[in-house]
Amino acid sequence: MASDLEKKAKEACIDDHFELAVDLYSQAIDLNPNSAQLFADRAQANIKLNNFTEAIADSNRAIELDPSMAKAYFRKGTACIKLEEYHTAKAALQAGASLAPGDSRFTNLIKECDECIAEENGTLPGPSAEKAPKNSATAVPANNAPSFNSLPSSVLNVASSKPKIRHEFYQKPDEVVVTIFAKGIPAENVSVDYGEQILSVTIDVPGEERYSFQPRLFGKIVPSKCRYEMLSTKIEIRLAKAEPISWTSLEFSKGNIVPQRINVSSATHRPAYPSSKPKAVDWDKLEAEVKKEEKEERLDGDAGLNKFFQDIFIGADEDTRRAMCKSFVESNGTVLSTNWKEVGAKKVEGRPPDGMEMKKWEF
Repeated sequence: MASDLEKKAKEACIDDHFELAVDLYSQAIDLNPNSAQLFADRAQANIKLNNFTEAIADSNRAIELDPSMAKAYFRKGTACIKLEEYHTAKAALQAGASLAPGDSRFTNLIKECDECIAEENGTLPGPSAEKAPKNSATAVPANNAPSFNSLPSSVLNVASSKPKIRHEFYQKPDEVVVTIFAKGIPAENVSVDYGEQILSVTIDVPGEERYSFQPRLFGKIVPSKCRYEMLSTKIEIRLAKAEPISWTSLEFSKGNIVPQRINVSSATHRPAYPSSKPKAVDWDKLEAEVKKEEKEERLDGDAGLNKFFQDIFIGADEDTRRAMCKSFVESNGTVLSTNWKEVGAKKVEGRPPDGMEMKKWEF
């Protein structure tokens, strides 16, 4: 039955009915999920439909099932070039070229990748770009090492097909944090990998279909600086931004607004106080002005006299302060002296104002 579906799918591709071909290949894969050939052929149909992330996922699954299949690497490289993932494309093409050294298609696409990378970096490609290396370390992925080539295939919509697993994201100036909510998933059942502008998350859910989330990201990231952490209820993935720009969404689309660069200042700023006024208030400046006004304020009568003595006391040395305190207390508030030599040698007697007399109160 799977072979009949595969035959019909190939006929649909010949007739340029690529949507039908993808549907037929999908039915064949349901019957034979371990066929690398079916995944590689469906990747080609997805490329024709411009479904490049799905094509990469199918290519990755084909490579996982058969690491020696050169055309799976070729189709992955082709899809990555369409997504401007030139470094990832070059790595896949070099791996395929080592498996099919006589195929000039690999050499031509590798050269195209080098030219695009050089254009991005503002440099010219070196002479070594003309020839793909025969012994590439990425030719066959290691069994136990995490590799972008070993990612599973299907790309599912989180919201529609797996309501139990959903994702959210928020961003900082230098990173984007993606949270995938999945409870009780063992760490060995989770695979997370990164491309220049692709995030790939695969979760083997016990008793259910394999969950895969592989969006083309809004902006480019630095794969070597990305990391993820397994928690009891979620998977927290931290994507290091290649540029400090604001992402208007997690996934790339042609209709996205041009991102604005985030200004990250190294200087430490004091927190601004909340205000209902539309115009911001410089509270530090206002405080300084109030203090200046208080200092320059001229008071009349007793208030002015008291302020005068307070200023003397604040700016005085220790002996002057002692003299002022002792004279004021011992004279019952009628004498205020600043001469400690005079005040310290004897008790200060009270001196009532003219027309008044001192009285002692007995209790």
